[in-house]
Amino acid sequence: MAVGVFDSGLGGLTVLEAVSKRLPDVPFVYFGDNLHAPYGVRDADDVYNLTCAATERLWDAGCDLVILACNTASAAALRRMQESWLPPGKRALGVFVPLIEALTERQWGDNSPPREVAVKHVALFATPATVRSRAFQRELAFRAIGVDVEAQACGGLVDAIEDGDMILAEALVHSHVDALLRKMPDPEAAILGCTHYPLMADQFREALGEHVQVYSQANIVAESLADYLTRRPEMIGSGTESMFLTTGDPKKVSDRATQFLKRKITFQKA
Repeated sequence: MAVGVFDSGLGGLTVLEAVSKRLPDVPFVYFGDNLHAPYGVRDADDVYNLTCAATERLWDAGCDLVILACNTASAAALRRMQESWLPPGKRALGVFVPLIEALTERQWGDNSPPREVAVKHVALFATPATVRSRAFQRELAFRAIGVDVEAQACGGLVDAIEDGDMILAEALVHSHVDALLRKMPDPEAAILGCTHYPLMADQFREALGEHVQVYSQANIVAESLADYLTRRPEMIGSGTESMFLTTGDPKKVSDRATQFLKRKITFQKA
């Protein structure tokens, strides 16, 4: 029954926590490509190749459905995977679309033409690769008109979070928020467009101010996945065991993951 959850590092654990709570009877296999993290500074072909390799490893663990809990992979690799690589009976889903559906107040599968929505000014915080891809803006344009998106590439933030340097991470959050507010002084909503960033959600809210609604992906993705599996139960794979896999140093990654989630997490070598 296993479902795969993939990220370049530890950020996808925020999604894993949410989907595990929403679907407690489903085993999840988490794959962190910590050896090659961060993806946000890599080019699109590199991200695509690494994402495909990770997805194949999750298939080996019995996961026919893989959640790309990595915005960079969702932006740079997902469409290409879906159009030309995934074999019959295998699926990969990203984290952008559920977030945009929530922002534009659409139900899953609502393919009606783009329409006016309440939110007009959106701040997007993401990795450099996600910002370059313009995938968020492209998906948003399919669903909404008249929305101004200002994107801020948050260089260094994933590295600081992965290294456990929360003092540096907090300073970077404030620096990147300040830079965005110089370009868009009054955003109505902010998208944390990297699954690492919810670990700093309080700092983003503090820097942006209480008048800005901050959208974080984990719970939104969990609800979307529950809905998807209700409609497509055959996509729950043959695996029966939850596990954590990493391409990095299992002990080091386990220690960081335990620190992030505040419960014991044990990774094994992928």
